[in-house]
Amino acid sequence: MPIDKSDWTLVDLVRRQGARYGEREFISFEQGDKLTFAGFDRDSDAVALRLSALGVGPGDRVLALVKNRIELLVTMFATFKLGAVYVPINTELKGAFLQHQLRNAEPKVVLVDTVLADAFQGVDAGDGEIGDGEIGAVVFIAGGLPDAMPAVFADVRRLTYEDLAALAPNGADVLVTPKPEDIAFIMYTSGTTGPSKGVLMPHAHCYLFGVGTQRALELTEADRYYICMPLFHANGLLMQLFGSFIAGAWIYVVERFSPNRWLDDVRNSQATVTNALGVMPEFIFRHPANPLDRDNHLRIIMAAPVADEWAADFERRFDLKIRQGFGMTECNIPAYTGPDDPLEVGCAGQIMDEFFEVRIGNVDTDEPLAANEIGEILVRPKEPSCFMAGYFKMPEKTVEAWRNLWFHTGDAGRMDASGRLYFVDRLKDCIRRRGENISSFEVEQVLNNHPAIAESAVVGIRVEGAGGEEEVKALVILAPGQEIENVALLDYCAEHMPRFAVPRYIEWIDNLAKTATGKIQKQELRDAGVTRGTWDRESVGYKVARR
Repeated sequence: MPIDKSDWTLVDLVRRQGARYGEREFISFEQGDKLTFAGFDRDSDAVALRLSALGVGPGDRVLALVKNRIELLVTMFATFKLGAVYVPINTELKGAFLQHQLRNAEPKVVLVDTVLADAFQGVDAGDGEIGDGEIGAVVFIAGGLPDAMPAVFADVRRLTYEDLAALAPNGADVLVTPKPEDIAFIMYTSGTTGPSKGVLMPHAHCYLFGVGTQRALELTEADRYYICMPLFHANGLLMQLFGSFIAGAWIYVVERFSPNRWLDDVRNSQATVTNALGVMPEFIFRHPANPLDRDNHLRIIMAAPVADEWAADFERRFDLKIRQGFGMTECNIPAYTGPDDPLEVGCAGQIMDEFFEVRIGNVDTDEPLAANEIGEILVRPKEPSCFMAGYFKMPEKTVEAWRNLWFHTGDAGRMDASGRLYFVDRLKDCIRRRGENISSFEVEQVLNNHPAIAESAVVGIRVEGAGGEEEVKALVILAPGQEIENVALLDYCAEHMPRFAVPRYIEWIDNLAKTATGKIQKQELRDAGVTRGTWDRESVGYKVARR
């Protein structure tokens, strides 16, 4: 039977839940701002009428560089109510890194957190390339106009959020209810191998992120969701916030993740559910144990990736269950673990086969592989509008990603005989050495488990004489007050990992650049290769003994 998605739009969602729950509180922000379900609907209506007065209409883009604040959420839904497209931008970006998004999106209005205004210094809009020649207006949020106005906004109408609220509104006839296939967002990928790609995200696609999370975590009105991830990202916004919205759950949002205050926030908000991505769950686990660790209301944490070294201990320590999944902005979340799935590294659970087909394909031919063979994870939708609609103004990248009628995730994985999906690594992070596939994540977990090491990143680098294969390089940060010699570290690796995975190269560093969602930015580490600070085990004739 076809799935009825006629009301799978974010405007339908806010109106439906506003009518259902009325003045019951929906969301609370760290800054103290709160919204009720009905108040959210009213406030986004009011802001929509003012954005319309600034010229925003169907199909226009509203670009937002705003932290986790109430204004981000209200302006977002106001944009949807005009049939326009919201473009949330990574708040870590600045200068040239913002320039591509600004030119590509061609926004009618730009929303800027006042404390982030300096990020636009040095950005060149390009002659006649934005909004048919100009941005209609820029609105500064959470403060007055900046003292030093970025040159890109020099000839643009400038308002504070209070000025926006004081504008004479357009009539309510400008408000629309989009269709499920209409575009709600453009979300930009991290762009590690080229310019960031703007993912065109239909309303139904965004709604399904919430449906999947609500089902997988069994969210109800009684749940309280703690969100410490950025709302410009699909995990924080589409999975956590929209999943809670669909369930009628309550939400508490903080500006950023902090392992030092994570437990306090969880306890004070009485959260029952939360998510952690990238290095976040390991940072939480490696934070010193607290007698209050089990004194919390959490029943589930959605975490990925996890490691055998700490996952089960994490559950026991905080008295909760870990759920995993697999997905990305483009293809939604095709798989989640359930109560009967094992807690093991990379297990993403059963496919949501109501909505998706998933294949493990040969990385060269896309031909299907047998159970437990490692290849590329390929996905395609079964339901219209429940997948990305392409990359904005990048048709060649859209075709490349969709070759052979499958979306190519760029992730290495396998499928077991019972149909459970396992994530192995990003294809570019999966190291090929001596005919063996090495998971950089698994090597990092062994390194991070050493008491002298605070954090590590492992990459494959190509060196002369390797025959087209890669050598393993470990970039390592010492824990405070600790020391360890290179040879001693290799001895430890040889004891705890396969011979072929023991790093050839070691480099000691002070910090690792990460994305705002906790993922290590590895491309520049790969590009750097062997540097002056890199130690080569072959320089001392170190050999890993065969067993």
